[in-house]
Amino acid sequence: MSTNSALAKKIGFWSATAIIIGSMIGSGVFMKPASMAAQLGSPVWLTVVWVIAGLFSLFGALIYAELGAMIPETGGIYVYFRHMFGDFIAFLYGWAAFAVINTAAVAAIAFVCAGYADQFLHLPRLDAITEHSITWHIPFIGDLYPLENIGIKLLAMALVTGLTLLNYVSVKAGSAFQVVSTFIKMAVIASLILGIFFSGGGSFQNFIHADHPKEGTELISGIIAAMTGAFFAYDGWINITFMAGEMEKPHKNIPKSLFIGVLACIIVYILVNQAYLYVLPVEKIAASPLVASDAIAVAWGSTSSYIIAAMIVICTLGAINGNTMATARVTYAMGKDKVFLPWTGKEHKKFQTPGNALLLHGAWTSLFIITGSFDMLADMFVFVTWIAYCAGAVGIFLLRKKMPGRPRPYKIWGHPVVTILFIVFSTFYLITTVYSDVTNYLHDRQPVINSVLGMVITAIGIPLYFYYKKKNNRN
Repeated sequence: MSTNSALAKKIGFWSATAIIIGSMIGSGVFMKPASMAAQLGSPVWLTVVWVIAGLFSLFGALIYAELGAMIPETGGIYVYFRHMFGDFIAFLYGWAAFAVINTAAVAAIAFVCAGYADQFLHLPRLDAITEHSITWHIPFIGDLYPLENIGIKLLAMALVTGLTLLNYVSVKAGSAFQVVSTFIKMAVIASLILGIFFSGGGSFQNFIHADHPKEGTELISGIIAAMTGAFFAYDGWINITFMAGEMEKPHKNIPKSLFIGVLACIIVYILVNQAYLYVLPVEKIAASPLVASDAIAVAWGSTSSYIIAAMIVICTLGAINGNTMATARVTYAMGKDKVFLPWTGKEHKKFQTPGNALLLHGAWTSLFIITGSFDMLADMFVFVTWIAYCAGAVGIFLLRKKMPGRPRPYKIWGHPVVTILFIVFSTFYLITTVYSDVTNYLHDRQPVINSVLGMVITAIGIPLYFYYKKKNNRN
């Protein structure tokens, strides 16, 4: 069953590359270095983690480039899993994409955008007693506080709503916004990097020196936790496969845009990380809630931190847009196949957009914003995402046996070595993340077992699958 549809084919190579870069470079590189520095306590390991996470993200992009070029249909991983594993696993991924992965990702980025905007907007916040007066307790998993940071949450919801409506009205407008915002974003980041390095206000000694570096099991636990932060920052490259059915020459443009987009982001992230370290020792990065602003303040004075905060708001707006326009396509593909709410699979007659799916995603994302926090949302969706990435890499071997004669305009570079390395690394990362999450929760180092919460929400999709299967059989 093909999910190609009446959606307009208006996405070319540069738009595709802009969607990848714009979706990836969002909030992670501005927020996650602080928690990663605290987890590692070492500038050397901080850099090494960025490199390792970037390398395996590139391996993942190469694997999914083969799938995207081979099966250029709107829906991405959902469509690939249907070919690889059948309807049940495909549905479970599609449900997880809607319920956890994609909506939590957009919510986390919107949090950062609103958080930096708060620097100059001074959004309202309730007192500590009122913030904790309402607690939503999830047994064996943790507590949620919906009234925390209420001003930031309301602005984040407004941003999600506005960009959802933009993409509801026009694919072309969403793509144009993405190209422009990505261009501005790269200019902003180049200014940040060059501005810090040419300020002369830092020290190259910060690249290697640490007062209290982690060692032994504490370091291993820190590396695993920091890897989640880096993967959050690198995530978003998969988005272009969700929109394959709307691309011009997808068999050529998907592999090319994936390789160029991911490689560009690896270079940018390493340079940004080194810029932070140049002006801030790793201990100061660990203690910084808004590390980019603090770094530029050291380099150019406190007034400049407001300028960089405004620039980061622009950067994260592009990431919200890129993720919003791409991720609703999975839910749209499921609705088209009538394995989920059928109305989500209907195109808007006038705008030729997956309007209903976009509106549903916007509403669910807003719910996540109210209930969550940045770190919880980021860690939860990264864990579930990497379960899917690992399964897709395993499925490559199945597809090569199932469909040996199907045209493959692009084949994975270094297969099977790269693919096997990716599977082994992903499996190790997933197992150790659950162990680390449970340990941190039991020792009161985090309020929620993020990975388990992600799996619980995903598991809710199992009865839904059988409900829709029974309903379709009856029809």
